[in-house]
Order: sequence, then structure tokens, then C-alpha cells
Amino acid sequence: FSFVSDMNASRPQAMKGILWFGVDDANTCAYVPVFNSVTLVPRSLDQSTADMLTLNWDAMFWVNNYVANQAYNRYSQMIPDIRNVQKGLEDAMEKAVIDIEPQIAGMTYADASASLNSLTDYWAEKTTSDYKKLGDYLLVKFLDGNIKKQNEDGSFSRSETGMPVQPQYGGYNERYFRSIVEDAGDRLKVTF
Repeated sequence: FSFVSDMNASRPQAMKGILWFGVDDANTCAYVPVFNSVTLVPRSLDQSTADMLTLNWDAMFWVNNYVANQAYNRYSQMIPDIRNVQKGLEDAMEKAVIDIEPQIAGMTYADASASLNSLTDYWAEKTTSDYKKLGDYLLVKFLDGNIKKQNEDGSFSRSETGMPVQPQYGGYNERYFRSIVEDAGDRLKVTF
């Protein structure tokens, strides 16, 4: 995991500190706001849900790994789709924090804490759900090294008979081919 500590003395007491908490790879996760006043751990972040030896689609740990591990070998092809979901979530979370601040300012600490518990829980669960959908989407779109064609609305293209339209072959970059040559050494030399 990783986090960004956001400290601001001008905010209400219940939200002076926010840990923007991310699970798994910092580059591909979405950071969720966890306020200094929260007293409950969202189910998706709970240790019992995120056991590293038991796959659980309700755990943010597992869905973030689902996304990140698919991208390791196809990063340049997958990162635009990941960034789209990541940015959408983080922008919405940032707006939610800004929007709730005036409401929190007028509450007792206990009421503010309860509201911020709910906000953290909502965004943790939404991020987990959205990343599971993202992982499913990436698996379908990039299955077997191909890239499925899509319609303007983002749906996958089908032929008149309902079959998938011929996908684009993703191919390999120059670095990949060079690594094969370097790894194989003289075994690939052709002699006449």
C-alpha cells in the first residue's frame, strides 16, 4: 500500500488530516480518502477481507492486483484505460471532500466522524467495485494478446451475426524483440 498525507489546519477538526490511501501499485491504484476521525474500516480495506492467500473480489487489495498484474506486460496498451478510471474516481473523490467540508464544519465531532466514516466507506467500496469492472474490461479487451475493437460508446464491436469483429493484434515493441536477441546470444545467428 501507499498513501499521501494531506494535512490542513484550516479544515474542520474531524478532517484536518486525510490519508489518501492506495492499495498495491502506486501507479495504478486510486487513492481513497481516509479521514483522521474515522472509527470504522471499510470492508474492502479490512484485513480479514484482504488475506494475501485467499482471492476475494470484495477486497480492494485483490481488485487492484487484478488490474495491475494484467498491465505489467501490456503497460503501454492498458494504461490509458486504467488512467481513465483512476482519474475519474480520484477527481470525484476530491470533489466529494471539498463538497462535504462546509457540512462537516457545522457538525459536532461525533456527527462529523459518522459522516466521514460513511464517505470513506462509500469511496472504498465504489473504488473496489469500479476496479473489478476495470479488470474484467481489460481481460476481455486484451485477451490472448489481441485488442478488441470498440464502438464509439465504448462497447465491443460485433459483426452482423453477433460475433466479435476481427481484433487488432497488439504485437510486441522493439525492446521485446531486442531482449530475445540479447537473451539468445549466438543461438539465433544464421550462418551460410
